Amino acid sequence: MSTFMANKGNIVRKWYVLDAAGKPLGKTAALAADLLRGKRKPEYTPHADCGDFVIVINAEKAVLTGKKLDQKFYRTHSGWVGGLKEVKYRTLMQSKPELAMKLAVRGMMPRNVITKDSLSRLHIYRGGEHEHAAQKPEVWAAE
Repeated sequence: MSTFMANKGNIVRKWYVLDAAGKPLGKTAALAADLLRGKRKPEYTPHADCGDFVIVINAEKAVLTGKKLDQKFYRTHSGWVGGLKEVKYRTLMQSKPELAMKLAVRGMMPRNVITKDSLSRLHIYRGGEHEHAAQKPEVWAAE
């Protein structure tokens, strides 16, 4: 008997749909990160990219608990003096909820080479419709 090691040849990728409506942004992002890495599969291998495709719908209806809408900021810096730009999450969730979800998922992924490929399998949509009906995605059962 030998130990199973996942590689590109023996990985089967599925498509999953996560509905973020009425759920905390962080909980949905954590579940998406687990599915993208493949941590919920019995054949999970840390050094191999064995994750699935994830579709997040209703990103605009995800909620932030507590006072995060007014106290949390999305910050970017150009590298130049005075180049700091801040946007409150209330504004970000109204204008670009897909970006807020993507940043949350990216923050929960490890900082390594596999993350870039894993994030390319993440598809986030503002509303309840998505373009991936041909892939026959399964709706992830709520936990």
